[in-house]
Amino acid sequence: MSRSTRPRWRLGLTATAFLVAAASVPTPAHAEDVSDYTITVDTTAKGARIDDTMYGVFFEDINRAADGGLYAELVQNRSFEYSTADNRAYTPLTSWTVDGSARTVNDGGRLNDRNRVYLSLGAGSTITNTGYNTGVRVEKGKKYDFSVWARAESGTNLTVALKDAGGTLAKARRVTVAAGGWAKYRVVLKATRTSSDGRLAVATSGAAALDEVSLFPRDTYKGRRNGLRKDLAQKIAALKPGFLRFPGGCLVNTGSMKDYSEASNWERTRAYQWKDTIGPVERRATNANFWGYNQSYGLGYYEYFQFAEDIGAMPLPVVPALVTGCGQNKATDDEALLQRHIQDTLDLIEFANGPATSEWGRVRARMGHPKPFHLTHLGVGNEENLPNEFFARFQKFRAAIEAKYPDIKVVSNSGPDDAGSTFDTAWKLNREANVDMVDEHYYNSPQWFLQNNDRYDSYDRKGPKVFLGEYASWGNAFKNALAEAAFMTGLERNADVVELASYAPLLANEDYVQWSPDMIWFNNHASWGSANYQMQKLFMNNVGDRVVPSTATGTPAVSGPISGAVGLSTWATTAAYDDVKVTGADGATLLSDDFSGDASRWTHTGRGSWSVQDGQYVQTDVAAENTMVFAGDPSWHDYDLKVKATKKSGKEGFLVAFGVKDTGNYYWWNLGGWNNTTSAVEQAVDGGKSSLISKPGTIEAGRAYDIEVKVRGRKVTLLLDGQEWGSFTDDKPAEPFRQVVTRDARTGDLIVKVVNAQPVAARTAVDLGGAKVRGTARVTTLAAAPDAVNTETATPVAPVTSTFRGVARKFSYTFPANSVTFLRIKKR
Repeated sequence: MSRSTRPRWRLGLTATAFLVAAASVPTPAHAEDVSDYTITVDTTAKGARIDDTMYGVFFEDINRAADGGLYAELVQNRSFEYSTADNRAYTPLTSWTVDGSARTVNDGGRLNDRNRVYLSLGAGSTITNTGYNTGVRVEKGKKYDFSVWARAESGTNLTVALKDAGGTLAKARRVTVAAGGWAKYRVVLKATRTSSDGRLAVATSGAAALDEVSLFPRDTYKGRRNGLRKDLAQKIAALKPGFLRFPGGCLVNTGSMKDYSEASNWERTRAYQWKDTIGPVERRATNANFWGYNQSYGLGYYEYFQFAEDIGAMPLPVVPALVTGCGQNKATDDEALLQRHIQDTLDLIEFANGPATSEWGRVRARMGHPKPFHLTHLGVGNEENLPNEFFARFQKFRAAIEAKYPDIKVVSNSGPDDAGSTFDTAWKLNREANVDMVDEHYYNSPQWFLQNNDRYDSYDRKGPKVFLGEYASWGNAFKNALAEAAFMTGLERNADVVELASYAPLLANEDYVQWSPDMIWFNNHASWGSANYQMQKLFMNNVGDRVVPSTATGTPAVSGPISGAVGLSTWATTAAYDDVKVTGADGATLLSDDFSGDASRWTHTGRGSWSVQDGQYVQTDVAAENTMVFAGDPSWHDYDLKVKATKKSGKEGFLVAFGVKDTGNYYWWNLGGWNNTTSAVEQAVDGGKSSLISKPGTIEAGRAYDIEVKVRGRKVTLLLDGQEWGSFTDDKPAEPFRQVVTRDARTGDLIVKVVNAQPVAARTAVDLGGAKVRGTARVTTLAAAPDAVNTETATPVAPVTSTFRGVARKFSYTFPANSVTFLRIKKR
């Protein structure tokens, strides 16, 4: 997952575009509520073959997806390892309360070197854990395994209890701690009531040292110990994913590449390294999570491989390439460290595939899985924004892997965006080196997804295959899912290029959100699939084995010139603006402001603090993001905008907007964005952004820049200090009617998949090209209001199945407004 720093593109952008801009939707030709289309299918031709693994899922520990999420542990901070390295607000007693005397200790008396902090609990004292969300969730009649590592100088008793504000939740159990060294103690608690607000309390009669305090439900997915939360795992399994990509994401390519050892001073901000995450949980190294919390690694590589096997998915791990990304953008120049990581990657393949007699296969077998996990694909790196530095290191990983494991497909990537200089350079390097597969990532507005159904039509059929490892439109409303569905018809049509694809992110705990949108939402007692989840499930359960070539008529586009007011903004910077001038194509002055007076012509409706200072318009809040002010008429078009801009301080540069309709619909030239590494033009439609053109670049503080934007029709030319920086033409239609047809070899079904992402029905003539078919079809429809959002208590976006009895070689079907429809038609 990216962009000013990666969180910038994910934080606060939950509002998304209506699927088709008003200017792009014509008045229907025949009626106010119907448009007419035709679909022609050539059932005698063979299209691209679709692999069983085409659609999968991507798991990253973001939004508390692991601890407090898919990993079923109910105790938060069970090993007292929370630290300010994870979050400035954390202490080793975060999520614990103490009645009596207790202190956390980091000394030679610890449980082991990798579990460095433990609790010293005074006689007659009690510690209580608050769990996640509202508390510890227990269900009446179910059993919960409590365990703790403890030691005491003289024998003592622990009393373990579950309670909430209403009283006891389970009969208290006593644990006798023998005098001596560390030992593990276990008891079983059976819930007598259901509660989502529980607390786990551990009281001691005498002084004791405690570590790794755990409460685990017996009822986990597949009943596995150290297992997964059942409802979340079941929802993922119901997708029938072809692959599971893990563990990230930004977790893979951020932070230190050193190990967790005395030599690194027990580095807590490390990139995710697989050897930290295997073996007994009490010996797994803790780590700071890039997204601002702690990760215990209770859910580690063994559990990922096991889960992939359990759900029938191909495992696809990703390892660090020693070039950081996600706003950090630094290459590690340490050959010994690089070689250690390459060896770790070779060891990972042995852990997954080696015989139980091999060094790392033996570790896997001891953990409970003697048979191999059948790893076939492995990713190196994630969204590196330094393509040359990344690729030099990638080649070393690739050479070592191919030399020892020639059957493993080594996956490269193309950086954090769908276009731009990083993307172009990365793809050039990947093509020239003939890599197997390139991982593309992008998050854009719904309109972008409607406009780019043909993205892969022109890709080289003989070049590297595409792994679309992360994609989503900005939002979890049904209109977002519709736009993604329209795009997915293009992915399937190009299945000979796009071999793998996964929506991202997968999970979000509603009380710990760092990134939105997400596929599955949950709290400590419930989970629900978003509209996007329902759409992904529909596609993933009805893929087919081969594309059947088909064509469809389109929606006539109506498009006028780019029009709108002008604007100024900042993002995590302070900046000053002066000498704003807007001139029409005829030379007439539309706006001129040197800020010698007030700023009454400018409207400020958002964040930040703007004022006129010394003849400049200045934004002074260095922490504020998107501080847009705007002036002028939304009907302005064909104009030149000139302004002087000076960065004062902060992480980024400044932004100059044009074509401003309102606070959610505009274009802006983002100069020095993404932690002052990149400049780009972004288009916002109802708050959802996508990049139209981007280049590397930085903005110097204290220097005045001359900015000029020339708008002519749909073409925009941008000049920086008198030199042309770039240009673009925004004239691609956002087609709301998309379709693809596939064949299911097992059943013989033709699967006609139609997206109608517009507020009118689509009356459609379907020509199956002489195919002999039965007269009925099984129909699955997703239809809802564009702004419909699934929640814990309401699911307005859910599939409806029906039977259509009018199928023939040529037949008509009216696809509802704002809908996706799958017709499964059987051969006769």
